[in-house]
Amino acid sequence: MKERIKNSQNFRDGVFQNLSLTPMKPDDVTYYQMLKETFQRPADVRPPAPLTTVKTNLKTLYSEKPVIVWFGHSSYLVHVKGFNILVDPVFSGSASPMSFMIKAFPGADAYTPADMPEIDLMIITHNHYDHLDKKTLAQLKPHTKIIYTSLGVGRDLQSCLVKENNINEMDWWETQEIAKDITLTATPARHFSGRGLKRGGSLWSSFVLQIFGYQLFLGGDSGYDTHFKAIGDKYGPFDLVILECGQYNDNWPFIHMKPEETVQAAIDLQAKVLLPVHWAKFALANHPWNDSVKRVTASAAQRGLFVTTPKIGEPVIVGEHYPQEHWWL
Repeated sequence: MKERIKNSQNFRDGVFQNLSLTPMKPDDVTYYQMLKETFQRPADVRPPAPLTTVKTNLKTLYSEKPVIVWFGHSSYLVHVKGFNILVDPVFSGSASPMSFMIKAFPGADAYTPADMPEIDLMIITHNHYDHLDKKTLAQLKPHTKIIYTSLGVGRDLQSCLVKENNINEMDWWETQEIAKDITLTATPARHFSGRGLKRGGSLWSSFVLQIFGYQLFLGGDSGYDTHFKAIGDKYGPFDLVILECGQYNDNWPFIHMKPEETVQAAIDLQAKVLLPVHWAKFALANHPWNDSVKRVTASAAQRGLFVTTPKIGEPVIVGEHYPQEHWWL
């Protein structure tokens, strides 16, 4: 695996790189300012009351069309014809190496590993704590058949998910046939990786999922850049795109999108429908907890893009059922 990493076109000067120059912060912002703001977050970064959620029986779920069940932040299940795909599951109640930090909002932890069905395919987009949760993965290990992740992330999974060598790492633009009529392609994102102080030791990715004739885009974390149009030109149009919408800040404008950029990214991808995620569970930035969904729906309405906004646990059925209630007001 070390040789694969060294030979990757995306690995240079000892670390993985973005396609475009991507500083962690603007030149006029100091790390001291960023740290100070982290400890001075306003009260409205968290909801004033427990979130309303929907409890769906995932173990009896069946649909001929893709069903997406979102669990808050960037965790969601994709189900089609009895095949279950779980993306970036974080069910331990926090998004931090220390359980008392970055705790889930009240009500947002409606789902646990015990609620999950048998997982035919797990996808881990990158190794940040709010996407790769070792406590959750250890609990899901007996029920997970195979894992696909970004190049280099496998070492972070060794202690919690190894089962008969079922971890597969992918570099950008690599395609794997998962099963008959199911293929997965790792595609670029504009972000970074790291657990603790070391950054760039593994790759971060988005993924194109082609499943039983449907095209889905699983966005992971990404700042806005030209890669969205490149992916859209190659694989679009998409029946549904799942894109991050939340945890943005002027202090880190290149590694996370603002809501209006999320809309533009969906348009670049030639999306028929946008499902915004990366919100409604953890406060990782200083904006109000529901600011992202207010802005993304307003921008999409102005630009003629269809957006679905399910409650946590409320099924989205591609081509059939797109929840649109403004439940966050």
